[in-house]
Amino acid sequence: MEITLSTPALLFPAISLLLLAYTNRFLGLATVVRSLHASHKAAPDEGIVRQIQNIRTRLKMIRTMQLLGVISILLCTVAMFCLFLDWIPAGKCVFGASLLLMIASLVVSAWEIQISVGALDVNLRDIEGSKR
Repeated sequence: MEITLSTPALLFPAISLLLLAYTNRFLGLATVVRSLHASHKAAPDEGIVRQIQNIRTRLKMIRTMQLLGVISILLCTVAMFCLFLDWIPAGKCVFGASLLLMIASLVVSAWEIQISVGALDVNLRDIEGSKR
């Protein structure tokens, strides 16, 4: 396979948008944490305490997604540098590693979405249960 300097550059917009999406997820979850904290301080609730483990897990996953994305873009830049120096085999290997890290980041993202949807489903069931 032929690889040029512009090949890794194609990933920059995708990785940047991915990191922006991950940051938005983090900020959304941070807002939830702050809201739960204020609610719990005002009126301690066992339901809020039960949500802590889910939120901690999701925060760790978002941190992992972001870290994998940042390392992916870093390796993409290193691959471009290797290709610039005509170190084609090294550039290919580093670019391949960048792609693998992006794939891992996306897998963790999909997993975090599943956990998030599960948490919302528990809340919806709780609401349905209180109506009965």
